[in-house]
Amino acid sequence: MKILVTGASGFIGGRFARFALEQGFDVRVSGRRAEGVEHLVRRGAEFIQGDLTDGLLVRDLCVDVDVVVHCAGHVGTWGRYQDFFRDNVLVTENVVEACLKQRVRRLVHLSSAALYFDGHSHLALTEEDVPRRFKHPYAETRFMAEQKVFGAQEFGLEVIALRPRFVTGAGDMSLFTRLLAQQRKNRLAIIGNGLNKVDFTSMQNLNDALMSSVLVSGSALGKAYNISNGSPIPYWDVVNYVMRQMHVPPVTRYRGPGMAYSAGALSEAACKLWPGQPAPTLTRLGVQEMSKDFTLDISRARHYLDYDPKVSLWTALDEFCGWWKAQESPYR
Repeated sequence: MKILVTGASGFIGGRFARFALEQGFDVRVSGRRAEGVEHLVRRGAEFIQGDLTDGLLVRDLCVDVDVVVHCAGHVGTWGRYQDFFRDNVLVTENVVEACLKQRVRRLVHLSSAALYFDGHSHLALTEEDVPRRFKHPYAETRFMAEQKVFGAQEFGLEVIALRPRFVTGAGDMSLFTRLLAQQRKNRLAIIGNGLNKVDFTSMQNLNDALMSSVLVSGSALGKAYNISNGSPIPYWDVVNYVMRQMHVPPVTRYRGPGMAYSAGALSEAACKLWPGQPAPTLTRLGVQEMSKDFTLDISRARHYLDYDPKVSLWTALDEFCGWWKAQESPYR
């Protein structure tokens, strides 16, 4: 079986492509820069360079491919709407059209549980709990991309979408690196009472869910699935575990959610006026993510994908910390 993995120069795409190679699959990867996937090419992956906004290139990528695992996308709490739309919606359109044109059998689409986030606390969210309105272009464009994927079923494409939450492990550049940098400057504060519980996903567990999505059949197809470790943990307990592992003082200061939200709004406004619109150190969405309960019901994935998250968050965090220490080492 030949698998095309998009976004293989990123964290999740790269980790899954390596996992698929280790399982003996024939893997093709794409990317703008060859150096981002060198480690995969050394392990036997085929690399085709190019930009997924080029529809003709995407068609070439899908030649003789059985399954596409689409991990490419624009992530984050900051950015222009047009960038989120291009990278999450238009690119997914290109992938869907290429799959249909080249008669790819299945498309596994990596979406995000962020599409549920509306700024309020939620516990045990199911796949049907999609809000009527989206608070952020990332969530909106992720949902729009899913609609493109599921719309291709009527033309014979087998599809599955996964919605993981807070994925971490070696290679993760999004969750903790910024928080570590802020706390080293003593700029981080616990927002609210610090007891809000959230779901995380160990990268190894997401790999298992993605591989199940490649291999399952029958009634498992045509559905979206929540993916997490299934064990909600207070957000700030996790942050401080990482701080201790990285020999950084734990976060002990507190800040009220209202004050933090206002600071996020001011930071966003200042960055919009700054040349190049750099990412603010604090955003309103970031404040809400760090202060609200947010957990998922993963029973659908357990039932249809036989998903059984075995790797604990602490194992994934130890893996991340070991990897990040190596990145920061002056001897690297």
